[in-house]
Amino acid sequence: MLYLFAHISNVVNNKNEVVKMSKFIIISLLLFLLIQIPIFAQDSTQSNIVIIPFQPKGLDSMYTQTAESIFRIEYNKLSKMNIISREITLRNLPEKNCSNLECAIETGNKLNAVQVFGCNLSALGEKIIVQYYLLSLPDGKEIILDQTTSLTVEDLEMVMKRIAKSVAEYESLSRGARVGNIMLKESDKMLKRSSNKNIGLSFGYLYPQNGYDNSERSFVLDLRIEYELEAYAVGMLLGARKGFAMNVYSSYFLTKTDFCPFVGGAFGFHWVSHRIPYWLSESDKKEDGFEFTARTGIRAFRTYNFQVLLNLEYIYTFNDFDDRAILFTIGIL
Repeated sequence: MLYLFAHISNVVNNKNEVVKMSKFIIISLLLFLLIQIPIFAQDSTQSNIVIIPFQPKGLDSMYTQTAESIFRIEYNKLSKMNIISREITLRNLPEKNCSNLECAIETGNKLNAVQVFGCNLSALGEKIIVQYYLLSLPDGKEIILDQTTSLTVEDLEMVMKRIAKSVAEYESLSRGARVGNIMLKESDKMLKRSSNKNIGLSFGYLYPQNGYDNSERSFVLDLRIEYELEAYAVGMLLGARKGFAMNVYSSYFLTKTDFCPFVGGAFGFHWVSHRIPYWLSESDKKEDGFEFTARTGIRAFRTYNFQVLLNLEYIYTFNDFDDRAILFTIGIL
């Protein structure tokens, strides 16, 4: 009987301990959630950015609003920041024409944002001067302060895309140049940052892998004439390659940056110069034949109107000597 009573007491005590433990866990969870609520609230504001309505100076307000709309869409594509809507921003502006930094900082802090962006568009003859800034809040410290020129109203679309990239990636406007987003101002420079037709020379060495009379490397010189598009280029090559070569080639560009790797191929004709013994007639072995080429390399300064070309090729000539070689050249387009 005493044993039974002791066992019941232990069970009751264990139940009390379980209840106490459950209460402790629940209280701990509640305290943890209470601590995290301010953190969550803080995180929700860390991603907010205020875009101050663009300010026109001597420019039609319709163009300015269109430019702002383009910027908002492009920035939203490139950044993870949460953009406070234009309507909410307008309702919280301290003054109607919020064109100074003090007004922008006050608006951003009022809306609990961590960044504020502003842009002014000023007409200068047919040109449009675009000045923009990005500030961190609440202190108003400058992150980006830059300006550019839109040569036409139509060019504002490309200018806004470039500014959106600049702001989203915290870089200067000039560093965001890519093939396909060159502004008229940049392509108007002496080193024109857009090019469709290229011509150039390259030189290097041919390293035989088979045939070529088992000779060592030989000097090569190539002339290229090509038409370049955004993603690829096609052209014709005339080369002195231990004989004479002529082929049509294509290149596919792997990036749009100034240092652009590429892959491609070529097909054409190659007459290879061989030392044929005098006792063999010319009809015994043919030196010429069609040729297939696999190629790769790098183009440097691709957004300019000159390019440095590093080219590596494997060439196979379908002739009676089974000529095969690796070829490396460097040149300028």
